[in-house]
Amino acid sequence: MTSALTGAKAKKIVLLTPRGFCAGVVRAIDVVRIAIDTYGAPIYVRKEIVHNKHVVDELRDAGAVFVEELSEVPSGARVIFSAHGVSPAVREEAKRLNLQVIDATCPLVTKVHLEAVKFARQGYTIVLIGHEGHDEVVGTLGEAPESMVLVQTVEDADNLQVKDESKIAFLTQTTLSLDETSHIVSRLRERFPMIDGPKSQDICYATENRQVAVKAVVPMTDLLLVVGSRNSSNSLRLVEVCRNAGRPSYLVDDENDVKPEWFDNVDTVAITAGASAPEHLVDRLIEHLRENGFGTLEELEVKEEDVRFSLPPELHNPRLTQIHLS
Repeated sequence: MTSALTGAKAKKIVLLTPRGFCAGVVRAIDVVRIAIDTYGAPIYVRKEIVHNKHVVDELRDAGAVFVEELSEVPSGARVIFSAHGVSPAVREEAKRLNLQVIDATCPLVTKVHLEAVKFARQGYTIVLIGHEGHDEVVGTLGEAPESMVLVQTVEDADNLQVKDESKIAFLTQTTLSLDETSHIVSRLRERFPMIDGPKSQDICYATENRQVAVKAVVPMTDLLLVVGSRNSSNSLRLVEVCRNAGRPSYLVDDENDVKPEWFDNVDTVAITAGASAPEHLVDRLIEHLRENGFGTLEELEVKEEDVRFSLPPELHNPRLTQIHLS
């Protein structure tokens, strides 16, 4: 980075809290590490365990083998399902291939799957609000493919046709924009006044908290940097939330993605991280900015998080019955 970031005036970093790993991500990563320590390498993982390339690379170095399909896993081997969840068809395939499954699906994703099964059994048409092709959405759709329809936008909601408007329900992907989703849900409620939904929102606590923190920092910053990979839905939503509030924002995998031209006329930079981005990448980004003129660091804490999830039953161990955010 060049002198675009330097100057006589001390420039400031505002570090958002909460940021980074959520409880589901901590659990999923620890599941892989514990499995490797317990059973030895290789441990196969279907898809990326979480959507962050640094995490995946670190686990690969430790002995994890990431595959796209279960057909790539040797018969009888041990395989981990990612935090995003899988469809029943994938579970059946694992049985046919005689694989030993460790399920690292986030419990909040499992909640959505169970809701889908419940509504399907009751004969509902289920509207799933989410992004086509995302691993979580693929898995959720697989729970009731004959009963579910994917809606991505308000326009999709406008064009939606159902057989029985008295038997319709909606669910959402856990990592969506709160504002965008609320617009879609409002439109669905306008069109289908009898629509049912989950007892509590499907968008997860970590997604909500990080978006709320971004909104809180907008009035006091010139620019937001979000640490996260480009296939991370919740990270992309943080960028969108900031831009929709009128401030520039950029997604960076690490400090090497930072461009000097972003900082013209910028005195205050806010930093957050998506729910699958490790804290050491945030530390590296802060150090990079400090080396280039941002000498003051302040922390903005919007909400304290203390969420805990149990390990999956395949890894039950008296020493490791709880995983929690440090």
